[in-house]
Amino acid sequence: MATTATKARFARFKNLEFVLGAVLTGGICFLVVFSDLLFPGGADKIDLSARLIAPFTNTDHIFGTDPLGRDVLARVVSGGKISLQVGLLSVAGAVVIGVIMGLISGYYRGFWDMIVMRFADVQLALPFILLAITFIAIIGGGLTNMIILLIIAQWVQYARLVRGSVLSLRDREFIQSAKAIGVRDIHILFRHLLPNLIGPVIVLMTLNVATNILLESSLTFLGLGVDPLIPSWGGMLADGRTYLQNAWWVSVFPGLAILLTVLGLNLLGDWLRDSLDPTGRTSK
Repeated sequence: MATTATKARFARFKNLEFVLGAVLTGGICFLVVFSDLLFPGGADKIDLSARLIAPFTNTDHIFGTDPLGRDVLARVVSGGKISLQVGLLSVAGAVVIGVIMGLISGYYRGFWDMIVMRFADVQLALPFILLAITFIAIIGGGLTNMIILLIIAQWVQYARLVRGSVLSLRDREFIQSAKAIGVRDIHILFRHLLPNLIGPVIVLMTLNVATNILLESSLTFLGLGVDPLIPSWGGMLADGRTYLQNAWWVSVFPGLAILLTVLGLNLLGDWLRDSLDPTGRTSK
């Protein structure tokens, strides 16, 4: 059994994890939300007389400038709008579809459960990059299509998670009691079952926002994501790869933005997992 000192150290570590994750995520979100006020000149202002200024050598361009003289800091902050928008909207869509499918599949079982789960198995067996290339080749790229692609790719995770939880809860006494007194199925699903499995869903949501930011950046870097004319972290990485030897900052700073955002979200996800599921903690 863990000693009191060990438990105290674990608690301090988890608090530090939460604080660091909240500071990183909150700070980046603050910069992104108020980017128009912080950088009134915008991210697309071209100044050819200020091309490739090195970082920390000019007070007007702290992170330097790119080959067109655009401020790298302004573009990094503006690019965060696209990455966070893709991450949040795609996760929201996947949660709505996946939770509904999982609730119905786990509660009613039978033919509907078989159809949903077999479809989920087929989709999970399909590599994401193949799905992305096929989808974009047929539908096309762009911000909206990128969000739809990520919803299609990730709703299965929520459906399987919710289905498994529903299977373990559907025969519990409080569900059987609700059925016995004539509570309608829709009320059982959303008032009795859903509140008891929302914890793991929230944790998965937090981690998937970080994953989707990475996926958007990767696909945009490969030319399969959002419009190249729109500032995004993946697009900035792609634009700066030809200048890595002479102007490393064009790619390094958007890469650091991705790293810090994903790190902050993952720290919050780990903290939520331990906070919402105490039985999952391990102490030695």
